[in-house]
Amino acid sequence: MTPSPESPLTALIVDDLANQGWSHQRLALPAELTANLAEECRVRSADGSLAPASVGRGEGQQIREGVRGDRIHWLEPGQSAASDAYLALMDELRQRLNLELYLGLEDFECHFALYPPGAFYQKHLDRFRDDDRRTVSVVAYLNAHWQAEQGGALRLYLAEGERDVLPEGGSLAVFLSAEFPHEVLPATRERMSIAGWFRRRGGPL
Repeated sequence: MTPSPESPLTALIVDDLANQGWSHQRLALPAELTANLAEECRVRSADGSLAPASVGRGEGQQIREGVRGDRIHWLEPGQSAASDAYLALMDELRQRLNLELYLGLEDFECHFALYPPGAFYQKHLDRFRDDDRRTVSVVAYLNAHWQAEQGGALRLYLAEGERDVLPEGGSLAVFLSAEFPHEVLPATRERMSIAGWFRRRGGPL
């Protein structure tokens, strides 16, 4: 079932963010949409559209494979039916977060992220030191039949300790961007996701 602003799924995410600042929802995305997004990511990888990800922002951006090893492609409206459907779902979630939590979220930015086997992303925060717009992080996983022994977990550093989230296809990890350091652990197989951020009004500090 496709989530809507009034759906149980969005209500669970809102409640989790209000109570603990993060949420993990398995089977959150429709199976067909997950498969179509995974195929789109593979096609973009094959045609060379995915570029090595950088760290930092603006003129200070650098490609540092010792920090992160994913390749990315930003989603924009009109690129494909699957990505448009995903962006629509995220806008519904944005509306619900604003309605219930008064976060003032204005837009959403996201990209495909493909990690080759062995690639990782070191511990970091999603909000930049000099730009406070990123407010809520969302990661959608596109990997069919993922097994725990294949690694690749998102490791969240919570006040009570570490929490590992496996990148199972169709699942969502949602958390407050400024509150939770996290990292991507290496995997033994290719790992695909869509990493995104709801942003509020603001700008460089």
